[in-house]
Amino acid sequence: MRIKQKGFTLLELLVVVVIIGLLASYVGPKYFSQIGKSKTQTAKAQIDSFDKALETYRIDVGHYPTTAQGLSALQAAPAGEGLWQGPYLKKTVPADPWGNAYIYRSPGTDPAHEFEIISYGRDGQLGGAGEDADVTSWN
Repeated sequence: MRIKQKGFTLLELLVVVVIIGLLASYVGPKYFSQIGKSKTQTAKAQIDSFDKALETYRIDVGHYPTTAQGLSALQAAPAGEGLWQGPYLKKTVPADPWGNAYIYRSPGTDPAHEFEIISYGRDGQLGGAGEDADVTSWN
C-alpha cells in the first residue's frame, strides 16, 4: 500500500522563485535609491547643525573660526581664543555620510557667505548630480 505524501512540485517551486525574483528586481532599485537620498538628507542635517554651532561660536568669540582652525574649533578651544565657551557640538565633527571630511572655509569663496561648509557627495568631486551632487551650507 502506497501512502500519498503532500508537498509542492518542482514546477510550483520554480514559479514561486520567479515571482520573488521579479518582485526583488522591481523593489531593489527603489530601495537603494532611497538610501542615497537619506545620505544626502543626513549631510544637510549635519551641515545645519554645524551652521548653528558656528553662529553660537561667533556670538561668544566675535568671529567665525578661520579656515585653519576648521570645524574642530567647535569641539576644542583654538589657541588664543579667550572668549571660547564651548564645546559647541556634543560630539566630535563626523565625516560626511560617504566617509569624506567636510570642507570648511572662512571666509567663503563667495563674498556673500562669511563661511562655507561643503560635502562633495558620494564621488568626493566638485559638482555632480543625484547622490554625487555637492551639499553646501548655503542651499
